[in-house]
Amino acid sequence: MEVKIGVQYAPREIVLESAQSAEEVEKAVSEALSGKAQLLSLVDDHGRKVLVPADRLAYVEIGEPTARKVGFSAL
Repeated sequence: MEVKIGVQYAPREIVLESAQSAEEVEKAVSEALSGKAQLLSLVDDHGRKVLVPADRLAYVEIGEPTARKVGFSAL
C-alpha cells in the first residue's frame, strides 16, 4: 500500500510503502485527527516506524502500490 503524507510547513511529502491495509491506515489517521492519538504512527515495508504529529497533518493519500517495470519490451 502506498501512503503519501503532507506535513504543514514541510516542502516535501512523506511517501512510504506499507504492508498495512487501507482500513488500518485510515483508522490510524482518523484517531490522530480526532485527538485520540497525538501522533500518526505507520510502519513501512522495511519495519521502520514513521511518526507525524497529528496537528501538523495537511493530507494523507492512500493508494495502491505502483508496479515497477523492469527490462525492455519489444513492440
